[in-house]
Amino acid sequence: MAQSTGLSPQMPSRRPAATTAETIVDGPGEPPYALDAEQAVLGACMHHSDAVDEVRAILDAADFYRPAHETVWRALLALRSADAPTDPIALTEHLTGTGDLNRIGGRVYLHQLAGAPPSVGNAGYYAEIVRRKADLRRLRETGLRLVQSVTEPGADPDEIRNAAEAEVRAERERALASGTGRLSRYLVNGWDFVTKTADMKPIWGTPAQTAWASGESLMIVGPPGVGKTTLAHQVVLARIGLKDTVLDMPVVPGKKVLYLAIDRPTQIARALARAVDPRHEAVLRERLAVWQGPLPATLDKEPDLLADLANAHQADTLVVDSLKDAVSTMVDDALAVAYNNARGRAVQNGIEVLELHHQRKSGAETPKGQRPTLDRVYGSTWLTSGAGSVLFLDGKPGDPAVTIHHLKLATGEIGPLQVVHDHERGTTTVDPALDPITLLRAARGGLTVRELAGVLSGETNPDRADVEKARRHLERLVKAGLATKADGTAGGNGGGQQARYHASTRHIGAVS
Repeated sequence: MAQSTGLSPQMPSRRPAATTAETIVDGPGEPPYALDAEQAVLGACMHHSDAVDEVRAILDAADFYRPAHETVWRALLALRSADAPTDPIALTEHLTGTGDLNRIGGRVYLHQLAGAPPSVGNAGYYAEIVRRKADLRRLRETGLRLVQSVTEPGADPDEIRNAAEAEVRAERERALASGTGRLSRYLVNGWDFVTKTADMKPIWGTPAQTAWASGESLMIVGPPGVGKTTLAHQVVLARIGLKDTVLDMPVVPGKKVLYLAIDRPTQIARALARAVDPRHEAVLRERLAVWQGPLPATLDKEPDLLADLANAHQADTLVVDSLKDAVSTMVDDALAVAYNNARGRAVQNGIEVLELHHQRKSGAETPKGQRPTLDRVYGSTWLTSGAGSVLFLDGKPGDPAVTIHHLKLATGEIGPLQVVHDHERGTTTVDPALDPITLLRAARGGLTVRELAGVLSGETNPDRADVEKARRHLERLVKAGLATKADGTAGGNGGGQQARYHASTRHIGAVS
């Protein structure tokens, strides 16, 4: 037998009076609702104004099924914001002032609500019931619209499918942007934050020198024609298991890559074809998906678009080629912030992001051969501020030999690396003539930090930064067992001696 809700028969309602709060009436004309739970929520908030703060984190006003309950809830919010009591007396006064008292059932109904909650301390639990029913009602409405559109004359399946996907996506965003989802979507406890979030693992590189870190995006920047796409494709092939290393650095394989070939898809396809052959067909079909053409929406309108695209194709890696085609105006800070937000949401959803981007056009005031800095990256600074690592390819268009600079670091700095592109095969290798271990092996008497710095920088008097980089190179080789260090001596009448580094005997034997 149906239980009474205690509602006034004159009270307006979206639907006829319901049965028990937890019952979902299955008829096509009856949406899910929970009137007893709605009454319990409002009653609890009347008893304890602190309960309003708990409930407002879960419910929006539109989540109440009965319009009168929505009106009472808005009145409770107004009283709470004014730090006023929320009891029936205060509510009666407030609703009288707004002209809503009779519309919600009068002061008698307010006192009925105050006596409704079985337990005042369970306001949050009752609110979750109300929220769940509201979510089901919205999904039901989406389904009804879908059925109606299918039966219309001349219905187009593609249009219906696209409309349904857009509605579901909008509903998911609404749910995440309100109530509990809004307040806890990216929440972790403090211990997990410092132990798991900070526990960076390299995707490409080593813990000491990381080109691309998990949970942080990698941006590859440079002028046209210097091999950005060539380098990115090698990382992609390694990510799907067809290579082990790129530039002598290990790459951790992923599950699947979604490549956004937003601009020049034909050119991108030709570039990738250089490095694959028929043996790779099964892997490419299974683990690489390519989106050809512009994005289906703008990121300022759909901030979860990047994450949604990756999730829709079961990809854990997303490649954006290129950034200028994903953001319509690169110098617009608002659009750059929107992209940064979309990128961040993708990363928070477990998607690893790799981006290709361009440099600013060189002006007459830029000295030739100047070491690149982040301000040479084209567009708003918000684009690089949200990136975890930035690699800059410096060289002339079409030149097989270019330099890679590590402008923004995940851990230790990589390079600068002098690399050589094999444009016929689509591969890139580090120039062995400037590989620190190769240089050390060739130096019979070993090398000091300053001597290595001079060779790597090409300067007879290397600056302090170059010296420190050389020192880090040599200390890493020692730590890896590839080199040994002979400590120097302090100065005196005969002058001091700098520490010298030698290739280890084990390494010399291995490469001989």
